[in-house]
Amino acid sequence: MFAGLEKRKPDCFAVKQYRKYRLASGKTARSILISCGARLAPFDIPQLREIMSYDEMELDKLGDKRTAAFFIISDTDSTYNFIVALAFSQMFNLLCERADNVHGGRLPHHVRVLWDEAANTGQVPNLEKLVAVIRSREVSLTLFYQQMAQCKAIYDKNAETILGNMDSVIFLGGREASTIKEISENWLGKATISMQTESRSRGQSESFSQNTQRLGRELMTPAELATMPGDKCILQLRGLPPFYSPKYDLKQHPYYKYTAEADKKKNAFDLSRLIRRRMEKLNPSEEYTVYEVDVPDGGHMEEDEDILNYDDLDDLDAFS
Repeated sequence: MFAGLEKRKPDCFAVKQYRKYRLASGKTARSILISCGARLAPFDIPQLREIMSYDEMELDKLGDKRTAAFFIISDTDSTYNFIVALAFSQMFNLLCERADNVHGGRLPHHVRVLWDEAANTGQVPNLEKLVAVIRSREVSLTLFYQQMAQCKAIYDKNAETILGNMDSVIFLGGREASTIKEISENWLGKATISMQTESRSRGQSESFSQNTQRLGRELMTPAELATMPGDKCILQLRGLPPFYSPKYDLKQHPYYKYTAEADKKKNAFDLSRLIRRRMEKLNPSEEYTVYEVDVPDGGHMEEDEDILNYDDLDDLDAFS
């Protein structure tokens, strides 16, 4: 296949990469093939190949109009989590390219990414660079971690760069030692307190002394952070002192009545009903738009199909 492709298109990108692969020795080449097979093993699943075979999400157009997109993954099975990491990586790059090439540098609608369970979706390549540039394109990112150690476990040395590019950080409570120590020492800092000591001695001549001095004390010690009430949180905004604030009661939100928690029977989203809905079960009372497509026999074949369908390895001139 590559020999025929090289004869037809010597400057093809795939041909150039194949030449580099052929430079490897026998054991190295086999190791490369084994690694490639292991990485592509999930695509042996027909359902996964179907998902990747077409584009129905149009991630690059999320900022063109008001849109809501949801990535729903299992919190116990991590088999397909890499798909979400891949989607996030593509989405950030596509939105930045579209903002620069189509909308003059900024998307018409702000794209806010609420990334819950960020520790379970795997690593997104170059996230430490993306978080520094997406804000200028009207894209914001909110990462949710159970503790900071999860971010450091995934991104290692780049975790500090990622957290450093966040304009606001909110602590909802927790007991992980490194997290509360980081918050106590670096977020909150120290406060000035006054300490007063008294001493009295009794004897033939009684004496009394009082001493007042100013000392530095952590605004909240790790022990105080670990025992912080569940209805309180700490918000750190860039350039401002930290806020010790009550958490917002979601039930007081004017749109709470539209959630499944308020009315599960009326508002719950049934994904299985949407998946089961197929065209063979047509509703006679529903209107549909039918498109007629005329594809001529022997129509133009795409280059990728051309490469995949080229089976005559013996006669390179047989291709036409």
